[in-house]
Amino acid sequence: MQLTATRFLALSLGSTLVCCAARADQSPFATSVVSYVPGLGAATGYTNPAVALGMPERFTGEGLMPQTVTPFQPAFLNSEIVSIGFGGALVLAFDHDVLDDPANPFGIDLLVYSNAFFSDAFAGSGTVGGIIGEGGAIAVSRDGVRWSTVPNVVADGLFPTLGYLDVGPYATLPGMVPSDFTKPVDPAHRGLSMIGMGWTDVLDAYDGAGGGAGIDLALVGLASIRFVRISGPATFGISPEVDAVVDVAPAAPSSHPADLNGDGAVDAADLAILLGAWGTDGAADLDASGTVDASDLAILLGAWGQLP
Repeated sequence: MQLTATRFLALSLGSTLVCCAARADQSPFATSVVSYVPGLGAATGYTNPAVALGMPERFTGEGLMPQTVTPFQPAFLNSEIVSIGFGGALVLAFDHDVLDDPANPFGIDLLVYSNAFFSDAFAGSGTVGGIIGEGGAIAVSRDGVRWSTVPNVVADGLFPTLGYLDVGPYATLPGMVPSDFTKPVDPAHRGLSMIGMGWTDVLDAYDGAGGGAGIDLALVGLASIRFVRISGPATFGISPEVDAVVDVAPAAPSSHPADLNGDGAVDAADLAILLGAWGTDGAADLDASGTVDASDLAILLGAWGQLP
């Protein structure tokens, strides 16, 4: 495995396996393991697939090296993450259909949490120097038989997990304000855009979210899925680790009538709807004058960017 010192220490130390019990009644987290085949190079002792059920970790290292899970401090106990390995695969299932829902933040429907983390550009500063992850292909399925591979998203990569919103990058005590594991990070921060960000900027970019690799099911042309498969990378010698998979919660509806598409913000999408309805009546007739016209346009522009 290609590991930094942090990850090497984490995966070299043994500890007691503790299985995670998944929540029922349409949990937002995966609730069952369908299959697991550890591949070559899967980390020794990190082969209990049940630890990928339930929510991602917020605090790690209990009894060994306790620390809050942040983008600079990933979960590392073998009761928290499962290793895939070269040629290996893990298949998890939800207890409900995960929908391709345009009302979800940024259109993202599914999140895969791993133990990827940011390297620090200046030791101890909490400044993003790079992303340390080990890849892994993601595929989704409605029936567990026919699979669609998700393009341009890897399991063990952006965005590293953030457990609490009121802690520092190297906190050793839990915070009081948990992040939202069902909310994705804005995908505009992919690529190199986070390099050089300080801790405050990282928190701003996450905007209350818990991280995870975000997937829009529209990319694979599926209206819904129930199964997720994580496969080992094509390169021998590295092994992605998986913490959890999560169904994204829809954005709260905007309280402003100018949010014509109900996605939680008044923006260009609403403007397009209004302009497309110009001269007619209906939902875009914001002043109830009977016609969509300049008065309605002024109302929409006055509410531009408004959130619930």
